[in-house]
Amino acid sequence: MPRKILVTNALPYANGDIHLGHLVGYIQADIWVRYQRMRGNTVHYVCADDTHGTPIMLRAEKEGVTPEALIARVHGEHLRDFTDFGVAFDNYHSTHSPENRWYAEDIYGKLQAAKLIDTRSIEQYYDPVKEMFLPDRFIKGECPKCGAADQYGDNCEVCGAAYAPTELKNPYSAVSGAAPVLRNSDHYFFRLSDESAVGFLREWTQGANLDGIRRLPAEAANKMKEWLGEAGENKLSDWDISRDAPYFGFEIPGAPGKYFYVWLDAPIGYFASFRNLGERNPAIDVAAYTEAGPAAEAGTEMVHFIGKDILYFHALFWPAMLKFAGYRTPTRLCVNGFLTVDGAKMSKSRGTFITARSYTEQKLNPEWLRYYFAAKSNGTMEDVDLSLDDMIAKVNSDLVGKFVNIASRCAGFIGKRFGGSLGTSDEAVLNEYRRAADAGDVAAAYESGDYGRALREIMRLADIANQYVNDEKPWELAKADGEDARLHCVCSTAINLFKALAGFLKPVLPALAAEVEAFLQIPAMTWDDVANPLPAGHTISTYKHLMTRVERKQIDALLEANKASLAPTEAKAATKAASSQQRHGEQQAHVAQREAAQAAGGETLIGIEDFTKVDLRIARIVNAEHVEGADKLIRLTLDIGETENGAPRHRQVFAGIKSAYDPATLVGRHTVMVANLAPRKMKFGLSEGMVLAASDTSGEVPGLFILSPDAGATAGMRVK
Repeated sequence: MPRKILVTNALPYANGDIHLGHLVGYIQADIWVRYQRMRGNTVHYVCADDTHGTPIMLRAEKEGVTPEALIARVHGEHLRDFTDFGVAFDNYHSTHSPENRWYAEDIYGKLQAAKLIDTRSIEQYYDPVKEMFLPDRFIKGECPKCGAADQYGDNCEVCGAAYAPTELKNPYSAVSGAAPVLRNSDHYFFRLSDESAVGFLREWTQGANLDGIRRLPAEAANKMKEWLGEAGENKLSDWDISRDAPYFGFEIPGAPGKYFYVWLDAPIGYFASFRNLGERNPAIDVAAYTEAGPAAEAGTEMVHFIGKDILYFHALFWPAMLKFAGYRTPTRLCVNGFLTVDGAKMSKSRGTFITARSYTEQKLNPEWLRYYFAAKSNGTMEDVDLSLDDMIAKVNSDLVGKFVNIASRCAGFIGKRFGGSLGTSDEAVLNEYRRAADAGDVAAAYESGDYGRALREIMRLADIANQYVNDEKPWELAKADGEDARLHCVCSTAINLFKALAGFLKPVLPALAAEVEAFLQIPAMTWDDVANPLPAGHTISTYKHLMTRVERKQIDALLEANKASLAPTEAKAATKAASSQQRHGEQQAHVAQREAAQAAGGETLIGIEDFTKVDLRIARIVNAEHVEGADKLIRLTLDIGETENGAPRHRQVFAGIKSAYDPATLVGRHTVMVANLAPRKMKFGLSEGMVLAASDTSGEVPGLFILSPDAGATAGMRVK
């Protein structure tokens, strides 16, 4: 039976531009939606701007406009950028809407009726200069868990911990820079720590939906165990859902001067946007996707695509709110990692970002980026590292050199020699593509969000098509006498292979696929159409070039347009640290500690930026053997999940562990390796990495001990 799916994306905040870091999650969701529709499933894809909170109020004040005028302008800018990159929402709404107010008040009222709302007086930070209570994100300081500097008042970007702003060390106001003072204020709390809520969340976060698919990715589910604690343990705190005036948002019914905290009504925006769509399209049964109960939940799905930075809100607060307000809970959370540049998170607040608008203004093809992001996506929470040089190479090699090249080499012969009419195709060659479609490898990869695996398989098929053209040499057949029939068959076969590849790539490259469909004069392809060849006699249009190569000068222009926000990360970190030190003296203890350690001959402390440069991977030892002529080395063949031309690619590493291990005992074990160490040319061959081992430097415990991950870790997983 066709599936019925409500798909949402995390709501971008209406306080800044869309940048390439944002686009990772939206492009991943859009690809999944397009794939589902090609399969014949009904998908409603909605999103909205997140528009409430103090930042909006302060920015509007600074610009001399009303908050309503500001969010209306930003809404248009965001929708423009998403549209430019092919992210095609069915509805793009706003949380500052009557639908959102209705749902927020309804959910709050039902939680209140369930006795899950408390009122209590709290100490809250107040800015004595600005004369306002400070929201969590406008208080900064040191993380109380890991000590990282310059963190927000609600959660740490370094260790992921959530906490109250009063727990921050050395806090300061991000509005005025003043040291905040504590004042009492009555606030409203959702009793997240209630045993009923904790018990529900333990089951929900570790469970599966009705189709047996886990609601959370394994990595996210493990994080939930950490946040929830073990059975019999309650690590959750009640959730403060109110804020004091002045505040831009919805006032809480019956509580003058108190407003719903933005994180309460932000995810409610999913329902509000969907309801707004339903009001304009009565054929949509909104209740079937939002109401609780076996009948509704068995027939529909609700899938959220979010970034890992908002996992806490979506995996704990949001499902608990829905459950105890009588609404259906999400079927599945698809969680993406950050986009990083040289290992540092691309972030507007951190000043390391490239705007979506600057990309299109430099006339770069948005589908180059869609393809690159897809190739880097593996369906996990792993970060995507942006290397523009890598993007140039990948797009030019895969899309121009392999895919488009097939049509450009053969379509001209069909037009000039055969009036644009296709002939019969070589069935033996087409069968390889039919088998790929029937095997479902590409489909399974799309379904799981492992787009990189899907594209590797598609490019393997592109290699087969190009090899066929190379072997048959249509340019030579065109010059030979009596070879017209063979030329017609070869070029028709190549065009049908090209059509199949375009169908496989359609979720990733919708604009290019539409051009291919126009060129081939065919209706919009479904998944069932992909491997079906066009018959003899079908007429195609005159071929026009479909995609140009990425030029280095275009990338240079993009970097130049964003140079102010792409200054070296280390320099920015140093500037922030110096500013923080001047304001609070908070870095002095760290500096003294580091200097004391160095003076005593101890280890030098490093920052998180240094650590994230090291790419640690789980490696499976495929083979281990002695190295002839080497006293200390064992040659290891390691699998870290890499492939080359569709086949597994293994690494060779020489490890100095011969004194501690018999090679036969190592085969099949998992260990940890440094995957981005520069290859080293040795006497016995090339060593492509380093495995990690422990030893006792005091000499009291003899031997070496290679590191082993916990059970369940698989080859290729990143160690963080």
